[in-house]
Amino acid sequence: IRPQQKKQKELVKFRNALEKGQKIVTAGGIYGTVKEVKEGYVLVEVDSNVAIRVDKNMVMRDPSDIATPAK
Repeated sequence: IRPQQKKQKELVKFRNALEKGQKIVTAGGIYGTVKEVKEGYVLVEVDSNVAIRVDKNMVMRDPSDIATPAK
C-alpha cells in the first residue's frame, strides 16, 4: 500500500506543477505539449494548430519518464 500511495502523491504533485511548454502524455496515450493550464483542465497542443482540452486527472506523466527501447 505504501509504494502505491507514494506514487499517487508524486502524480498529484506533477499535475499541480504543470506549466506552459511542458511535454506530457495523457491516460489515452496522446503525446503533446501544454499550451495553457486552467483549474480543472489543460489545453494540450498535439500538432501545429491542433489543441485539445484534457482533464488534469487524465495527465499521466512526462515522456522523459518513459524508458526508451534499446536498439
